[in-house]
Amino acid sequence: MTEPPDAPREQTLQVGDVTLAYRLLGHGTRPLVCIHGVGSYQEAWDDVAALLADDFRILTFDLRGHGRSSRVKGRYEIDDFVADALALADHVGFTTFDLAGFSLGGLIAQRLALSHPARLRRLALLATVSGRTKEERERVLARLAALQGGERGAHYDASLSRWLTEDFQAKHPERITYLRERNAQNDPDCYASAYRVLAETDFGGFIDQIRMPTLIVTGEDDQGSNPRMARFMHECIVGSRLEILPGMRHSILVEAATQVAGLLREFMAGEPGESPREQGGKGGAA
Repeated sequence: MTEPPDAPREQTLQVGDVTLAYRLLGHGTRPLVCIHGVGSYQEAWDDVAALLADDFRILTFDLRGHGRSSRVKGRYEIDDFVADALALADHVGFTTFDLAGFSLGGLIAQRLALSHPARLRRLALLATVSGRTKEERERVLARLAALQGGERGAHYDASLSRWLTEDFQAKHPERITYLRERNAQNDPDCYASAYRVLAETDFGGFIDQIRMPTLIVTGEDDQGSNPRMARFMHECIVGSRLEILPGMRHSILVEAATQVAGLLREFMAGEPGESPREQGGKGGAA
């Protein structure tokens, strides 16, 4: 994993009873907030952030229950995550900002875009979900039930094949070891609480109310955040741009960091009111 240039020491912010660990990366001037996925941590953005450091001032943070933020016990709601993100943005002086969310972070980003649209300039929804079918809901709820029943190790081992290609796993054994070590540091109860939000949240009935320029990206072979859902979001969000990354599975921040950073840099370069089509984006690309 590449260390972002000028990466400062990690800082913390107290929000009510929760301590949030965060960093400001890069030396650009355009504010960008990046939200990671369930069971992950802010360093998941490091490879992408390193490639964006010249253009953006990037806020990354550990969600409550994750990384070095407070291991909050009990039930989580998506608005808890939204409030944490906004508190951090306020704290670092990001009045308006670009927002990128991955997986659960993409759900948090959808909710933030729907509830606080005036705060956002441009939105990137990466490997996230919306408009699940009945079968897709049943599959993710079955995984949630297994987690809540204590089958956490089996859940992670099965997830590796959904997240990363066999070729990447074979070529980067040290990265796989690192990911396993980080996963082992997760608090099982916090992980399950966050996964419940991922499994039970779906803004498919509201996502057409998102009006800001939006980039939607997922992997061609992502099973959970699949291309069908990405196309659904693209069809619902007027003027959005869709990119399906060939051969990629879920963990595009890890396996396709260069592609993701390039898409973010190009997309975020537009003016706040400029649509992706006006900017020269692919509009209906798949």
